[in-house]
Amino acid sequence: MKRRVVAAAAVAALLAAAGCTTTGTADHKRPGATLRGITLPSWYRTDYDSPAAPRYLRDIKATGARWVTFTPTWYQRHRTDTEMHPTEETASDASLRRIVRRAHRAGLQVMIKPHVDLPGDGDRAEIRPRDRAAWFTSYRRFITHYADLAADTGVEQFAVGTELAGVSGDREAWTRVIAAVRDRYDGTLTYAANYDEYTQVRFWKELDVIGIDAYWPLAEKPTTDVTQLRRAWRPIAEELAAFAERHDRRVLFTEAGYVSQRGATTAPYAWDLSERAGDAEQAAAYRALLDTFTGRRWWAGVCWWMWDDWPDSGETPARLAYSPHGKPAEGVLKDAWGD
Repeated sequence: MKRRVVAAAAVAALLAAAGCTTTGTADHKRPGATLRGITLPSWYRTDYDSPAAPRYLRDIKATGARWVTFTPTWYQRHRTDTEMHPTEETASDASLRRIVRRAHRAGLQVMIKPHVDLPGDGDRAEIRPRDRAAWFTSYRRFITHYADLAADTGVEQFAVGTELAGVSGDREAWTRVIAAVRDRYDGTLTYAANYDEYTQVRFWKELDVIGIDAYWPLAEKPTTDVTQLRRAWRPIAEELAAFAERHDRRVLFTEAGYVSQRGATTAPYAWDLSERAGDAEQAAAYRALLDTFTGRRWWAGVCWWMWDDWPDSGETPARLAYSPHGKPAEGVLKDAWGD
């Protein structure tokens, strides 16, 4: 998920009692245990050094979450460019290392999910470089930089890419990217495909778990009817179960989320659906997803998008944002994830 973008275009079993995962491909085939996570994204260089960071991690853990995802982001100016680079909106390496250490001290496991974005409201799914070979050379430099950091800091899971539908069909190039990451990092690997992209990805066998950013529209108009939302999930769940079986991999929702706005389930990928608050709709959507998928053998869990925005950086008012913090959806998490 990119900030403010309407994007059509977010695992292995650990100790079952912890509801988490360990590294290693074989463990991902064990049914039962699921990843319980929340994303804490960054928008600026110093976000992860914010005085709010320790409180955010404590609050995330208090929901019953056992994982947190961090999202360092590099940028390219145009969709056809062949290089990406860090900017002032990229979390500094030092701050990322520090927040990983803080998360581990707080008892949370960590996924690093690096993003490549376009400026403004550009959608990363539209990235189609004029020279793909040059772009993948730059991308390998970008992703292995964070693979090295993940290895150095003991990060438990790593995403090799996020919602790059314009290039994710290139199996050979991605196989080389994944091999380069595995040369540096021994943990669990996934790729975060958008919900309308995952069937086009041709390299799932090279990874340990299928990652999907689960922003499927579930309703045509605003609703708080959990039963209706569960019905909407049913054919999607059947399709995902068959997909997981074909690829012999569990499915992790690397992202899932809903703004607390009226109509949240009509376009879960949208930041700006309405100026009317929809806390009950958000909570119903959380409940329907967890009711539908919890306990399914092929489902590896969910990392919700997202926790609180950083002080002074939010463009969406907190009462309308994706965060469940202080809203009924937080209670849904605590009820579902309470030990």
